[in-house]
Amino acid sequence: MNQLCLAAAISERDVLRYTPAGIPIVSAVLLHTSDQVEAGITRRVELEIAAIAAGEISGRFNRAELGKTLNFTGFLALRRRNSKSLVFHITDIQAYSPDH
Repeated sequence: MNQLCLAAAISERDVLRYTPAGIPIVSAVLLHTSDQVEAGITRRVELEIAAIAAGEISGRFNRAELGKTLNFTGFLALRRRNSKSLVFHITDIQAYSPDH
């Protein structure tokens, strides 16, 4: 299964655009910071991840407040067919909840 749930803030967001098929799409960069336990040791994790919201969710994503932590759900996919870099495709956005 390919599903990612991530508490993050939108640090950068492009302008809403439309694909040639007329689908609304927004690209952004999400910033995540947390403390994780690995091998019994707590470590600080900070990461940026490229994200994209397409279709109905793009409107909510486009209106979301920059810098505010939200819970994002979606899946990972290659940026392009022959690319090695990943993009987080957002399918849902919820108010931040540490238990999500």
